[in-house]
Amino acid sequence: MFRSGFIALIGRPNVGKSTLMNALIGEKAAIISNKPQTTRNQIRGILTTESYQLIFLDTPGIHKPQHKLGEKMVQVSLRTLREVDLILFLVDAATGPGPGDEYIMKQLEDVRTPVILVVNKMDQSGVEKARELAEHYLSLYAFAGTAVISALTGTNQELLVEQILPFIPEGPLYYPEEMITDQPERLIVAELIREKALELTEEEVPHAIAVEITSLSPRDGKDLIDIHANIYVERNSQKGIVIGKHGSRLKEIGQRAREEIEALLGSRVYLELWVKVKPDWRNKAGSWQAFGLELE
Repeated sequence: MFRSGFIALIGRPNVGKSTLMNALIGEKAAIISNKPQTTRNQIRGILTTESYQLIFLDTPGIHKPQHKLGEKMVQVSLRTLREVDLILFLVDAATGPGPGDEYIMKQLEDVRTPVILVVNKMDQSGVEKARELAEHYLSLYAFAGTAVISALTGTNQELLVEQILPFIPEGPLYYPEEMITDQPERLIVAELIREKALELTEEEVPHAIAVEITSLSPRDGKDLIDIHANIYVERNSQKGIVIGKHGSRLKEIGQRAREEIEALLGSRVYLELWVKVKPDWRNKAGSWQAFGLELE
């Protein structure tokens, strides 16, 4: 019997949802950042073996929205809970319980989909603290299962998959065996650039960064792909931060992004980046579609 199904990864921002999905599928499908609300699209990561195909949905973090984009992200996350076969509710063993967890669990009260509690970051908290946190949450909700893991190191990852499989129904191969994500190349490239921009701007430019790929094409007669992209921010001061002194930070963003894009595309890449200001874009729905944000 071949099993296939859809699994939502939920949890408050920065609990490691993207890290876990990337670890499970063995490739980088979602960007990873130490900043909350990094994921904006509903990313699908696909794990296929001879006996099953698991499609993981790394949803935008459920959080108290601060702008219209945030509101839409939360709507997508909550809707997802009713459309999947299983929910993995991630909590952070290193930081412990938070009000964001309480908010999410309140939403789960109206959902019939089975939920597995995943206590992540045991590598930071230690096993004992992680298990104590698991007991705390088990007293608050009737979870269908529990796993204490480290998405970063891979600890107990196989045990988590074993817990997942009983909830996955018999089904078809939804995606080709070699496929690890359904995201188009342009979106993944844009996300890789955004990831490096987030890494290098630290707390100076929060979530005002968006990336638009204006062109992606092979250069005639050469093993080389030309990529041109715009990095958008909301204020002129943020533009200066992204560019850096004498363009040093933008150059570093480009170098780091190019290395990962070349690994993704299997080709040498010429990457040209421009930084532009688009005031208050997060409150303008038209901007979301322009930046490839599939929030419908």
